[in-house]
Amino acid sequence: MLVIRRRAGEVLLIGEDVEIEVLDIGGSQVKLGIRAPKHVIVLRKEIQITGQQNLAASKEKSGAAVDSLLHTLKKREPAPIRAL
Repeated sequence: MLVIRRRAGEVLLIGEDVEIEVLDIGGSQVKLGIRAPKHVIVLRKEIQITGQQNLAASKEKSGAAVDSLLHTLKKREPAPIRAL
C-alpha cells in the first residue's frame, strides 16, 4: 500500500487516466474528487462488499427451502376481492 500525504487542492495521478484531487479536509473526513474515464468503475468498497454478500446470500437458498416456501404460499387463502 502506498501512503502519501496531500493537502487540499493537491492531486494524485493513477496511470494516465485517473486523477484524485483532495477537495476538502475537515475533522475526521476528507472529500475527494475523482476524474476517470467512463469505462473505469469507481466504487466505495463497502458498496462492493454489500453487493457480494447479497449475491452470496441469494445463492445459499436450497431447492428444498424454495419448495417449502412455494408450498406455504399455495396453502394460503387468497385475499378477498373488494368491490369499488
